[in-house]
Parts: sequence; structure tokens; C-alpha cells
Amino acid sequence: MSRIPSAFAKGKALIGYVTGGDPRIKESEEYILSLIDAGASLIEIGIPFSDPIAEGPVIQASSLRALSVGTTIEDVFSLVSSLRQRTDIPLVLLTYLNPVLHYGYEAFFARCEQTGVDGIIVPDLPFDEKDEIDSIAKSHTVDVISMIAPTSAQRVAMIAAQATGFIYLVSSLGVTGVRSSISTDIDAIISVIRSITTVPIAVGFGIHTPEQAHAIAQKADGVIVGSGIVKRIAANPDKATQELAGYFKELRIALDA
Repeated sequence: MSRIPSAFAKGKALIGYVTGGDPRIKESEEYILSLIDAGASLIEIGIPFSDPIAEGPVIQASSLRALSVGTTIEDVFSLVSSLRQRTDIPLVLLTYLNPVLHYGYEAFFARCEQTGVDGIIVPDLPFDEKDEIDSIAKSHTVDVISMIAPTSAQRVAMIAAQATGFIYLVSSLGVTGVRSSISTDIDAIISVIRSITTVPIAVGFGIHTPEQAHAIAQKADGVIVGSGIVKRIAANPDKATQELAGYFKELRIALDA
């Protein structure tokens, strides 16, 4: 049974993203546990990929750093398995379709179930082709998380109707990365989604300050923070564990305010 609902059961969800293997798997585990201790509700773990087309420079660079030390999909599964011995928090993989295809759909999702993965986000999997993995994922109790972008206006209702786990609402056009402001009419998109489904909505892309997190949390069920975490890891990997704890405590306070 998926653990994802628990992330939204006690108030606003604070979701953090870490690229597995950046700078090494051991440190990734330390960072993730630090985020959990500081108030994270759910963790997204990125499988490093050489061509992450939805990512901005910060997360692209983190993928390259992880690949440069030889991080594999199996290393990421081992990371999940190790985390599962220490936490029941929902864990979601973020990956592109090619690594899953290469691993083999059935084998990949069987490994997800075995290690304790609750969901998967595949940014380059079009909604119309979701069936390619959906039934296999469900057979292994893995939610395929739907992404809704500002350009999806005519498709919001259709995507929302089939969503499971949570809906990843993309805040802005473009790739991931910190933004000084978010101008998308998120209220309008959320209104449509809420008229269709009760599946929780988490907003990502660009959110990195407590003020932004607080503002988004007034509208959505959760916020997703990625580049703000990865930037701190890149700047000082040896001290990132403490920095991330302080950063996420500030975000947690902002969400709970």
C-alpha cells in the first residue's frame, strides 16, 4: 500500500528533492535523513540521467556529478532500501523514461516494490502514453505521479481525473530552478483540479524561500523544493547536512504558520 497519503494527512506537505549519488550515495542518505528530521513530509529521489530535459542548470549539474562517480539505478534502489530501514516517510523516484525502459518495466517496478518506493515521476512521459507503464506500476503498488503544467489548460481535467498519489503542479513555464517570483495563475488551475478530484496537489518548480512556500501553501496541499536543496549541496557538500536541516526547518515553520 502506498505511503503517499500520509504525507498530506497532517497539514501541508513539505517535499524535498535530492539527486541520488550527488556527491555520493552515502551523502545522499545523510542529506535525506536530515531533511526528514527537519520536517520533510515526502522525499523525491532523482535517478541521475545524462539528458534531464526538464531540469535547469543546478539539477543538471547534480546529475552529472552523480554519474561522474558511477552512480547507477541499482545504487539508488540500494539507497531506498537503506532508508526504509530508518524511516516510513513516502519515497518517490524522479526519473526519465529511458533508464526505466533500459532496466525493463517489469523488473524496475518489481524492484520499486521490493525496496519500498511509493511513487514515480517521469517528466518526459506524455500523459497520452502513461498507459505504457501505469498498469505495471500499479501491480507493484507504485503510483505514477501526474504532472500538470501551465500549458495544460485544456487537459487539466483529463489529467486530474486519472491522477493517483498526488498531482505535481508545475508553477512556471521552463525548467526547474529557483525563481524570484511566480506569476502563473495557480489559483485557476487548482480550482479546476479540485472540481475533479480530491487527490492532493503539490506545487513545484522555482519555490525556494519560506515566503514563497507560505504563499503557495495557502492554495495547494504541499510544496516541492528541489534546486534550493541541490544548490546548498553543491556549494558545500561536507557541511550540507547541517545547512539543509536549518533550511528545511525554516520552510516547515513557514508552511505551518
